[in-house]
Amino acid sequence: MSADLLSFPSATLSGEDGQAPVVLGVTCSVTGRQWHWRAGGQASHTDRMGMAIAQQANLPEIVGRMLALRGIAPEQVGTYLTPTLNDLMPNPSTLVDMDAAADRLARAVSSGETVGLFGDYDVDGACSTALLATFLQEQGCTVLTHIPDRMTEGYGPNTPAIAAMQDKGASLIVCLDCGTAAVDVLEHAGQRSDIIILDHHQVQGPLPEVVATVNPNRPDCPSRLHGLCAAAVTFMTIVATRRALRAAGWFDTRPMPDLWACMDLVALATVCDVMPLRGLNRAFVTQGLRIMGRRKRVGLAALLEVAGARDPLSAFTCGFAVGPRINAGGRIADSGLGLRLLLCTDPAEARVLAERLNSVNHNRQSVESGILDRAMELAAAQRAQGNAVLVLSGRDWHPGVVGIVAGRIKEKFNRPVLVGAEMEDGSVKGSARSVPGQDLGGAIIAARQAGLLSTGGGHAMAAGFGLPAAGVPALQEFLNHHLATAADLPDAVDLTIDAVVNVAAATVELAADMDRLAPFGTGNDEPLIALPRVRVAYAERIGSEGNTLRLTLEGEGRGPRLKALVFRANESPLATVLEDRDGPPLHLAGWLRAESWKGRTSATFFVRDVAIAQ
Repeated sequence: MSADLLSFPSATLSGEDGQAPVVLGVTCSVTGRQWHWRAGGQASHTDRMGMAIAQQANLPEIVGRMLALRGIAPEQVGTYLTPTLNDLMPNPSTLVDMDAAADRLARAVSSGETVGLFGDYDVDGACSTALLATFLQEQGCTVLTHIPDRMTEGYGPNTPAIAAMQDKGASLIVCLDCGTAAVDVLEHAGQRSDIIILDHHQVQGPLPEVVATVNPNRPDCPSRLHGLCAAAVTFMTIVATRRALRAAGWFDTRPMPDLWACMDLVALATVCDVMPLRGLNRAFVTQGLRIMGRRKRVGLAALLEVAGARDPLSAFTCGFAVGPRINAGGRIADSGLGLRLLLCTDPAEARVLAERLNSVNHNRQSVESGILDRAMELAAAQRAQGNAVLVLSGRDWHPGVVGIVAGRIKEKFNRPVLVGAEMEDGSVKGSARSVPGQDLGGAIIAARQAGLLSTGGGHAMAAGFGLPAAGVPALQEFLNHHLATAADLPDAVDLTIDAVVNVAAATVELAADMDRLAPFGTGNDEPLIALPRVRVAYAERIGSEGNTLRLTLEGEGRGPRLKALVFRANESPLATVLEDRDGPPLHLAGWLRAESWKGRTSATFFVRDVAIAQ
């Protein structure tokens, strides 16, 4: 590809104080961001490494350079681009308590026990529960499942629900994507049945005294698998259980279960729980997307169809088409809808469930929009006051959508955010979202240990909490102190650019080359490219509310044109600039993707940011 169409950071460029140099001179875009080159060490070293990778692995030059920018050495390229479980899956026994969990589950299978599964109400919980339920049912166990109602039961195991399963004969209870912090509930439940916990949340104190707590984030777990979601932990537990059953001769007269068929659920949960897409997780998602693409799981196939998801499926499909619809049931409707869909084997019933979840998701979006404007106003006022952490709450705010609202506010202000719903009993229940470098989950746990919260826990980037409404000011003061460095963060996160590409070079072939680095997500950013000195040849609003802006772009020298899209245009400052046909040339930053429709593949540029060209 011609050098005048595609460029990378030059070996002659150098930033000050180790800062990557500015791209296209953009120090303040329309959204207030600087654009920097992706820092991959010394530019000359990255340049040489990228060329070496491209030559040794027979890859396009752009792929080699982008791998080098991501710190991938030549000997790592094979497992990075083609990750497999054979290469990356560790022995499940490296997880503390795994052998005890597998042995107890194997005994339940051998004895034909009734097993109760208590899962969380999000995608990870639903996928984890569906994984284990399917495996145990195939091996002859009677399986009872329970997904708690977010409004009436809240997060985590509760005594009435577990007792109900025990009353129906459950001699073993397995908590999935929850349970690590439920010491009192589970130790009481353990008087009537054995308990196993398969979880990944941060540990807040002493663990429950149960048969096994398999959690890679236990302080005493040497596995170094801290980035696994609960569904991945569950999958590894099934692998270990199958191994134990095989050693006992269980499969001498029975078919060996095909664990590859359940990789679609592991991939879906990994993406939707925002796990880092490196190492083992890359293998889970890469393999799982292939399985999902076959559309053999009846419930997922119905949901993909209702969502209008096109092939090939991607991490983007999981995170923005499938995940929100499964989550919607647990947010504002029937928390068990998602699990029922994942376990459904009847196409007609699956279609009904999928359409219901799709409708619930539309309702969720309406509820969310009704809260967002007021929450944004409160957040702006708190930001102006200099708070490091934004803590918001309101009456008539639905607890099921406050996490989504927190995420939107975090994106807007680049601060850790807590958003809570004020309940009729005088309490506040909410969700929190953080930014890189600010361990909000740890801060929430510290606040709970300090007596400021009645409930609380989670991950570095996301958490849940509950407290009396009168305690909100004290909580914010505590978090402002605990996460004080967040006050110094810029109001908008600078963008990291991988390459500058002229419109004429933004082709389907280039998009396909960059897509070889997929799956994209946390820990493996999709390549962000900049288009220099672009003019908008055509612009129109599309969608029922005109919230998507469709564009046709052209370079200064005219030539080939490029289709582009801007989402959430009604609330974006980008739309005003892009719709001004008489304005100056623009630099655009975004993602180039190859999209197929009715047998035709074309390139589309998804706009992330805009700057006025100087």
